[in-house]
Amino acid sequence: MVNAILIVIDTLRKDHVGAYGNKWIRTPNLDKFAEESVKFTRMYPETLPTLPARKAMYTGNRVFPFKSDKKGTTKTPRGDFIGDALGAPGWSTIKDTDDTLAEKFGRKKYVSALFSDVYHQFKPGYNFQRGFSQWKWIRGQEEDAYLSGPPVDDEVLEQYLTPKKEGTTAGTLFGKVMMRQFLQNTRWWRSESDTFPARVFRAAGEWLDMNYQTLMEGKGFLTVESFDPHEPWDPPLHYIRMYEKDPDWQKGCRNICHSVYGPARMLSEKELKNLRTKYAGEVTLTDTWFGYFIDYIKRIGVWDDSIIVVVSDHGHMLGEHGLIAKAANPLGREVADLVAMIRFPGGKWAGETCEKFCYHHDISATICEACGISSGNMDGKDLAKLVENDDLIYYDHVTVAWGGSVAVFDGDYWYNGYVWDIEEGSLYDVNKDPKLTQDIISQKPEKAKELLELSWDDAPDGIDMDFMRKFKDRLGCTPVTKELTKK
Repeated sequence: MVNAILIVIDTLRKDHVGAYGNKWIRTPNLDKFAEESVKFTRMYPETLPTLPARKAMYTGNRVFPFKSDKKGTTKTPRGDFIGDALGAPGWSTIKDTDDTLAEKFGRKKYVSALFSDVYHQFKPGYNFQRGFSQWKWIRGQEEDAYLSGPPVDDEVLEQYLTPKKEGTTAGTLFGKVMMRQFLQNTRWWRSESDTFPARVFRAAGEWLDMNYQTLMEGKGFLTVESFDPHEPWDPPLHYIRMYEKDPDWQKGCRNICHSVYGPARMLSEKELKNLRTKYAGEVTLTDTWFGYFIDYIKRIGVWDDSIIVVVSDHGHMLGEHGLIAKAANPLGREVADLVAMIRFPGGKWAGETCEKFCYHHDISATICEACGISSGNMDGKDLAKLVENDDLIYYDHVTVAWGGSVAVFDGDYWYNGYVWDIEEGSLYDVNKDPKLTQDIISQKPEKAKELLELSWDDAPDGIDMDFMRKFKDRLGCTPVTKELTKK
């Protein structure tokens, strides 16, 4: 029997991990895990952002083109379509007709658990904990209404906000609300052990201890969700010192640690540099406690008796494309390229790299097949077969959907724009322009149309274009910010 451990690390950029070529950010534990696993270089989210991506992972099914989300409007103050995600389709509960991984494993008498600080999963009605034998929500991230007081002084809060004279975006308005609650939630912290990655991975490790006999029998299924290195980026100072030696690094700057979801020009050059340093520190903080948990797995003695998956949901632009945001359009590779590694039971194929296209929902099918559980009702495909068979190809392109926008990548060209036509889209030659800086859609409109039509093929039951057009001007959790890059 085989245990299954799924580790999802939010907002972890692929290009910020040593195993994927980064030279300056310290990720020794992720790098070591990559050496002991299969590293995937073309894993993509089928849908974005946070909850749509997890729906695909938790069920093994596609979420695009969001046909299960046309339920009408809600009365929540932060949005008027499906939950509170400011109009992002797919940001909703897992539909009742979808089996979750936890439910599938439960029917096979597995003992399961979820440890997560991704507070969106636990909002009323979302039920991402469905099917788990045990689950724990580590409280306090972002605007989670965890602590009601004492209140944060306005003078303290002001140091964490962008100057109003530089402009206002939905992100800066949200930043004010979010940072006030976040500072309130975390003001009791005294040491690194109080940080979110420490609390999440320690709790997961304790579960290994408490369920030792179950794990020895190969009947454990564990999901660990780390919201870090998601914003706010506030690592302990000693992590900052790994990347910033200047004692006056914050002099003359505001302590910006949240995304502005707008133009990078809203920050000074020094503030932007500091923001990148804080993100780097968050990445290393998360790596530290990820390593603690991996060591725990090895000490417990189930390292070779488990399938262990490590994957990110998306990244974040930190000044690239002129933005500090994760955005649907432009959807840069900084956001869409994912970290993905799988340690197969017994270390099979350890050290190999898979450069074939694959998706989030393939992870679910892969976990099931490794544990002898049927994946027949899933859209996802078994990645073990993809690694084993050099000639096997599941996809000749990937489609990443976010609201009314899609990005389509065929290995040579990257299209990004609205799903109904190419009028406001962009096209990039990835081989010549891997960072997507030179839009060539005016030179190759037919290629853009070809890629867009591939996204239509990925929705065999058709796309309700009128429904999708509703999201052209809606924020969708993060704004469609193409116009914000203009000077």
